[in-house]
Amino acid sequence: MGKVALVVLVILLVVGGFAAYKVFGPNTDGFRKGEYLYIPTGATYEQVLNALDKEGFVKDINSFAFLAKKAQYPDKVKPGKYHIKKGMSNYDIIRMLRSGRQTSVKIVINKLRTKDDLVKVIGASLEADSNVLRQMLNDQVYLSQFGLGTNTAMCAVIPDTYEFWWNTSADKAFRKLAKYYKDYWTAERKQKAHARNLTPTDVVTLASIVEEETNNNAEKGTIASVYLNRMKVGMRLQADPTVKFAVGDFTIKRITGAITGTASPYNTYYTAGLPPGPICTPSKKSIEAVLNAPETNYLYFCAKEDFSGSHRFASNYADHMKNASLYQKALNARGIR
Repeated sequence: MGKVALVVLVILLVVGGFAAYKVFGPNTDGFRKGEYLYIPTGATYEQVLNALDKEGFVKDINSFAFLAKKAQYPDKVKPGKYHIKKGMSNYDIIRMLRSGRQTSVKIVINKLRTKDDLVKVIGASLEADSNVLRQMLNDQVYLSQFGLGTNTAMCAVIPDTYEFWWNTSADKAFRKLAKYYKDYWTAERKQKAHARNLTPTDVVTLASIVEEETNNNAEKGTIASVYLNRMKVGMRLQADPTVKFAVGDFTIKRITGAITGTASPYNTYYTAGLPPGPICTPSKKSIEAVLNAPETNYLYFCAKEDFSGSHRFASNYADHMKNASLYQKALNARGIR
C-alpha cells in the first residue's frame, strides 16, 4: 500500500471513529436542574433543544441536533418526564425521547381535607392544569358521571400511592382516582354499607369523621359504632372535627360552645345527620372501621386524660360527663384553651 493510500485509510478510520463517538459516546453535561427533562404538551423541537442545552443535559448540542434530524425526531416530539442519566449518548437520548419512553410519577396521597389540597398535590406533581381540576371538582354535571357531586367529589380520593404519566391531564388524573374508588367499592362492601342504611359516600363521610377523631386504629371501629348508634336513635352526631371543618380552622385544640353554634351544614352540632360530604380523605382503615363496626351500646366517647390517644366510652350521659370532667381538668392543667 502506498503512503498516500495509507494516509487516506487512517483519515477515514479517524473520521469514522469520531463520527461513531459523536453518536454512541457520552454526551451529557452538568444537569443544572437535575436529571429529569420535562417536555410540556405542545412543546416544539426547538424548545426541547433549548432545554437540553440551557439546562445542562447535553454537552455538544450541535452533534445532538445533527443526529436528531437524521432520526426525524423534530417531527416526533412527545411530552413527558424523561430521565436523562449521566453518560448517555446522543443515540440513547434521542431513542428515548423519540419513542416517548418517559418516567412515571408516583404520588402518595395521604389525608387531605379540602379540594384545594388535592389540587395542590396534583398540580405540584403533574402537568395537569390546576384551574381545570378545580373547576371539575365543582362541576355537578362532570361529577355526576361518577355518581358524585360537588359535596362528595373528595370521596373519590382514597389515600394510597398512585402512578401517573407526568403529562396526564386534569380529567385523566381524576378519572384514575375515580376508577380506584369504583373498584374499591366491591359488591361485598356495598352490601355492608346497605345493611347499615348507608351509601358508599355516606360511609366515606362517616369514616372521615372517624379519621379525624383518632389515629388509634384499634379504636376506630368502636368510635364508628358510637356515631352509628347516634344515627339510629336520632341524636345529632356532635362530632368536634366537623366544627373545625365548618369554621375552616384545623388548629383548634378545644371545641367550645362559642363555635359549636356555627351555622354550617358541616357542623354536626348545628345540623342533624351526616355532613353533606367528607371532611377529609379517610384511610381504608377508617372506611373498614365503619363497614365492620362492632355492635355496642355506646353513645358517647371522650379522650382519656392521659393524652395517650385512647378514649373512654359511655352508654349514658352521666358516665360521659364524668369522663369529660377528667379530660377537661387535664386540659386546664396543661393550659390548653
